[in-house]
Amino acid sequence: MTSADSRQTGGGAPDPAAAPDPASAAGLQAFAVELRRMNGEINRMTHGFAANQQLHPTDVTALAAILDAPAPLTPGALREHLGLTSGAVTACLDRLERAGHIRRARESADRRVVHVYYEASARMAARDYFMPLAEATDRARARFSEAELTTVLRFLAAINEELSEAPPARR
Repeated sequence: MTSADSRQTGGGAPDPAAAPDPASAAGLQAFAVELRRMNGEINRMTHGFAANQQLHPTDVTALAAILDAPAPLTPGALREHLGLTSGAVTACLDRLERAGHIRRARESADRRVVHVYYEASARMAARDYFMPLAEATDRARARFSEAELTTVLRFLAAINEELSEAPPARR
């Protein structure tokens, strides 16, 4: 009996509760392979940017978090997002500030609160460096309809939500 046969009900119809065939295009393993490949390519570019800017790859991850945040981050919020110690975040922010990528500001009524901002000039350097990624994304997007892209964005948002709620791996 083939794997397709084993997923059929007694009447010959496919069993809707059966898991997809891992070898199929939509199988979990196929997703895992493609997500790892994409992660590897993005990591390669991120490490290249870090080296180009004389930063640590974690610094670039922090920059991305600062850039993507809906509101200015505090060092504490960045620490929580990155899963680092407060000392490691302070060292990261010190490096980023020395390199001209960020600035820290005390803007609220509570002078103890520090907000972190991505500097406009550093955004330009990142934009220039990552232009090949933007262009590759644009070329890939051109292969899909608006409806397909909407589905892809829903999938990416869903997987990011699931990953953000997943506990860290145990040691």
